[in-house]
Amino acid sequence: MPDQSLPQAPGEDRAAAPKAPSAEGVSRRTLLGTAGATGLALGAAGGALGYTAAPAAATPLTSLGTGRAMFHGKHQPGITEGLQARGHLAAFDLAAGAGRKEAAALLRRWSATAERLMAGEAASGDDTDVARDAGPSSLTITFGFGHSFFTRTGLEKQRPVALDPLPDFSSDHLDKKRSDGDLWVQIGANDALVAFHALRAIQKDAGRAARLRWQMNGFNRSPGATARPMTARNLMGQIDGTRNPKPSDADFDRRIFVPANGTPAWMANGSYAVVRRIRMLLDDWEKLSVRAQENVIGRRKADGAPLSGGSETTAMDLEKMGADGNLVVPVNAHSRISRPDQNGGAAMLRRPFSYHDGFGADGTPDAGLLFVCWQADPLRGFVPVQRKLDRGDALSRFIRHEASGLYAVPGGAAGGQYVGQALLEG
Repeated sequence: MPDQSLPQAPGEDRAAAPKAPSAEGVSRRTLLGTAGATGLALGAAGGALGYTAAPAAATPLTSLGTGRAMFHGKHQPGITEGLQARGHLAAFDLAAGAGRKEAAALLRRWSATAERLMAGEAASGDDTDVARDAGPSSLTITFGFGHSFFTRTGLEKQRPVALDPLPDFSSDHLDKKRSDGDLWVQIGANDALVAFHALRAIQKDAGRAARLRWQMNGFNRSPGATARPMTARNLMGQIDGTRNPKPSDADFDRRIFVPANGTPAWMANGSYAVVRRIRMLLDDWEKLSVRAQENVIGRRKADGAPLSGGSETTAMDLEKMGADGNLVVPVNAHSRISRPDQNGGAAMLRRPFSYHDGFGADGTPDAGLLFVCWQADPLRGFVPVQRKLDRGDALSRFIRHEASGLYAVPGGAAGGQYVGQALLEG
């Protein structure tokens, strides 16, 4: 779980005020009178506020439904937007006998459904009405292709080198049934019913073309739950993600997105998503004193400031010594090892969800992080950082990587087009 901060506001090409309700979609976008109207203005302004290190601005709960991300754009939604309160990750495998033609038809259906749902409209004529009366609630739906997709569709020559399987790591205890997959879908929203509604619609749209391989549910703190915007905490109670790349960084696009003239051409303006289900061994972690936990991370638990002093955003002094003659930030502290400047500048945009899947018979919680990170090239982003963490991260004793996937996420669809069209019809 590299020490990088969490994205807050949408990119400028994502933010937009909700459209006026259509007769067909009015029930999904009926909000709370003048409170809803006020929320529309807040939602529109929020996209122009730029990056902060919080999941979302502290706005009144009555405005949650008005937030809207745009489906069509340079990049797919769900990458630069702020963390959403609810999320679902799912992978599908193409059905036996399904190939390129069926995959193209499926992506066309999925893209049409995503566009409607993200606008706060019904999914189709047989909509389940799960999200009736709710607004878009900052819903995003993102699609990606796994390594096996290219074999199934006869497009091996178009498979990116960057999609080569991830190496094995010593902390891996991977369940193959909950890893990989031909197609990957990420869903996020600030309302649980809106998020589930999207998941159900995507699953129904798969029809006979694809079958569900695995599916995971996640959550984050709800917007407005804190007095001021703050970097999120994980289930260990730690502020998680202080050094994420920011869209305002001069080199942000270079690190996160495939360039317009990159290869293969169909991945222009796309990105690569590494997905890891990381179980936190909370019973062991919670036995540590707060001081011991801080030494594992290298940051204060209360405010995320480095142990070398200052505030959360203060640069960490890796050479500072304590009165006992030891480094203030331990040599194996997670935040020391995962720093980009300690890994050849390797950077990735982390956009995770926490998860909790119940308790074992002995009361052990099955909980942790659905780690999702974005980068222009995983061989220069996730892989070198994880290799270094694998060799000596103090946090490794308290986490276990239980599932993994790597997906090529093409750029956004232009109006009238569907995600992946340049690959499937090129």
